[in-house]
Amino acid sequence: MQQRVYVVDDDQGMLDSTVWLLESVGLRALPFTSGQLFLDACDEHSQGCVLLDVRMPGMGGLNVQEAMRARGVQMPVIFVSGHADVPIVVRAFRAGAVDFIEKPYNEQLLLDSVQQALSHAPAAVQADPRLQAIEARLASLTPRERDVLLPLVRGYTNREMAEQLDISVKTIDLYRSRVMKRMQAETLADLVGMTIAAQLVDALQLRGPRA
Repeated sequence: MQQRVYVVDDDQGMLDSTVWLLESVGLRALPFTSGQLFLDACDEHSQGCVLLDVRMPGMGGLNVQEAMRARGVQMPVIFVSGHADVPIVVRAFRAGAVDFIEKPYNEQLLLDSVQQALSHAPAAVQADPRLQAIEARLASLTPRERDVLLPLVRGYTNREMAEQLDISVKTIDLYRSRVMKRMQAETLADLVGMTIAAQLVDALQLRGPRA
């Protein structure tokens, strides 16, 4: 049976290109231009995974994710967004998202994430080679780089980190760049996801939206 991927995006061009990409590797992609249309079409028996845009008119992706949980829909959720920031990423992972990919996305990165989600099995998490790779990268960090990593993923600004560690903002910039390079993280969203996956930080302890 073909694996189903539900694609939810109000941008018709992006929706069409994502569906084409998924179908080009033999997956069955089901397109939806709004969160409500997707929710109307799925239930707790639906199988596959969901590619979900964060910002959409009406019901946004995070609200769709919450509605899925309330309805008992257990499909893995991958967020795809051109507007990722730490509070959004934290909220998505806190609610159970398996990945968060920023637009414009790398096609192979998206396909790899989808395949991983489709084979998602909680019992196999510890044996996941991706997790082992993340742990190896974490082990390569120097003590000072690790000092910068934790407040960075918790949403603190460079200036706040500089004050905490009693070093200059310029030095923080340097360490921040080195942390991203050593962890092979292209974006801050990638880095947050890695530290949560490795249980280095608890998503519930990460800084949310500021007042």
